[in-house]
Amino acid sequence: MADILVLLGSDKDKPHLERGLPYFERLQLSYDLKVSSAHRQPERTTTLAREARSAGYKAVICVAGMAAHLGGVVAAHTTLPVVGVPIGGSSLGGADALYSFVQMPAGVPVATMAIGPSGFANAVIFCAQMIAISDSAVQERLESLKTEMADG
Repeated sequence: MADILVLLGSDKDKPHLERGLPYFERLQLSYDLKVSSAHRQPERTTTLAREARSAGYKAVICVAGMAAHLGGVVAAHTTLPVVGVPIGGSSLGGADALYSFVQMPAGVPVATMAIGPSGFANAVIFCAQMIAISDSAVQERLESLKTEMADG
């Protein structure tokens, strides 16, 4: 059972994860990585979202570009926190994905990070911060990480 479900809209999105993946190890959080397009695989995406809580996940990170409906579809079908990471890949440089994530209707929230690799790194840390609310071991590791970051 992993802590966080990471969903990618496309297999081509994997390079955007490189900067954030080390934080999973550093914070001793586990994750499952799955590719599921909200457009090409809507049934699979809906099933993953509906079953995420019973599968033991504590949060879902959705990484997608262009129309980026992945976060919204997932948020519509789970009560877990959903974090969106918009990525570039279109002529709009990720702004289209950013707008797709942040313009969700009331009741379907997607916490949204910056466009690209920094956004994914922040998504991992943000999920850790949510988990740390009720997990003192994760809280201690986060405090250590933040101290290291401040010391440069």
